[in-house]
Amino acid sequence: MIWALIVIVVLLVLLAVFAMVGFNKLRKADITAQEALGGIDVQLTRRADLIPNLVNTVKGYAAHESGVLEAVTEARAHMQQAAQGASVADKAAAEAQMSGALGRLFAVAENYPQLQAAPNFMALQTELGETENKLSFARQYYNDAVSRLNQAVQTIPWMLFSGMAGVRVREFYQAPAGQEQPPQVQF
Repeated sequence: MIWALIVIVVLLVLLAVFAMVGFNKLRKADITAQEALGGIDVQLTRRADLIPNLVNTVKGYAAHESGVLEAVTEARAHMQQAAQGASVADKAAAEAQMSGALGRLFAVAENYPQLQAAPNFMALQTELGETENKLSFARQYYNDAVSRLNQAVQTIPWMLFSGMAGVRVREFYQAPAGQEQPPQVQF
């Protein structure tokens, strides 16, 4: 009788340990996905913060191109809103709008050779390029984290703990149709 009680207690302890491991695994994966989405927000915000400097640099050379500059300013506002907690799809749409506006802005800059040679413009272009690379990395990191989380949430035995851990499948970061590639601007 005592052996049966010991076996039951050991099994209950092992089951409790297994439940804790499953709970913690899912919560850690969810936190990693949240952190990765925050990384996208950081890069979108960085990108949006660079835009006013770029716009002001271009304004001096292209004062009559106000429509393009207004489109960039509007896209920047949408990007800042998306970075403050919108859905992944809203973030992707704001990013696509900004990419299109920046493409038009750089096309305007092609008409002003003095602008292309200006150190401030070149520095801003370099910063935007680096930001685009960091944004691309942040998107990939997020999708990798979501992949690991979704695999855990949808496979046995961890799926048994997803409800208890309050973890659910997350959506991947996907560019809107037609926005898979950044705009190509040649100077």
